[in-house]
Amino acid sequence: MALTKKQIKQLRAMANSLKPLFYVGKNDLTESAVNQADETIEKHELIKCAVQDGSDLTAKEAAAELAEQLNAEVVQSIGNRFVLFRRSRRDDVEHIRLVRE
Repeated sequence: MALTKKQIKQLRAMANSLKPLFYVGKNDLTESAVNQADETIEKHELIKCAVQDGSDLTAKEAAAELAEQLNAEVVQSIGNRFVLFRRSRRDDVEHIRLVRE
């Protein structure tokens, strides 16, 4: 699912007020870290993540790798933070309504 420019703009605006819910630490992206990120994105659909100082990965590298493993889309990457989006399959989650072009 590729996002359009308008959808990315919408998601970036929504992510502006979010606090990081997932941190990439010195162990980088272990299997348990990816599982934790999967649970978090399933609950929220849009998550902000932060790469801590001890990590060998940059935010762009971590975002690309995590997005590939989670089947998610990278919304943006700035400094040591990045934002991911993936539509949740759960019914008890309020789904984000994306704009259409």
